[in-house]
Amino acid sequence: MDTSVTIIGLILTLIIAIPLFYSMRSSSINKAKIEAIKTKFSQNNHFTFELTETQNKKVLALDEKNKGFLLMDFNAKEEVASFVDLNTIQSCKLVPATENNSDTIVKIEFEFQYKEGKKADYISFYKIENDQIGQVCLYEDHQLAKKWTKIIQDCITI
Repeated sequence: MDTSVTIIGLILTLIIAIPLFYSMRSSSINKAKIEAIKTKFSQNNHFTFELTETQNKKVLALDEKNKGFLLMDFNAKEEVASFVDLNTIQSCKLVPATENNSDTIVKIEFEFQYKEGKKADYISFYKIENDQIGQVCLYEDHQLAKKWTKIIQDCITI
């Protein structure tokens, strides 16, 4: 009887431990990836991205002191990292794109208006193609994008 209880206990421990191990391993790999991308865009440690937020496989990072913004999207087929030097930016706003004659949002982009040349640069934040189930993450991503638009605009004006 003691042997069967011990075997069942070991099996239950393995059932719990194996998924925890893979989850922790995946988390550490993602953290290492994020740090590597931050280091790549730090431009010889000029930018230090202290303010960082992660949601739905998207990472937003901001250096408020040196005015740099970094967006990493791990949802896309290829991982996308976009960097913007906010010292050259006049304004930032959010641009949601909808389907024809519908309220369905298919894309959300950050629009960065440059100080010189009145040129605008668009960085994609949400695409319906990258949402596996179809607009499940839209509300959360839209709220996060609104919040970060305000944070970026505040950083630009300071």
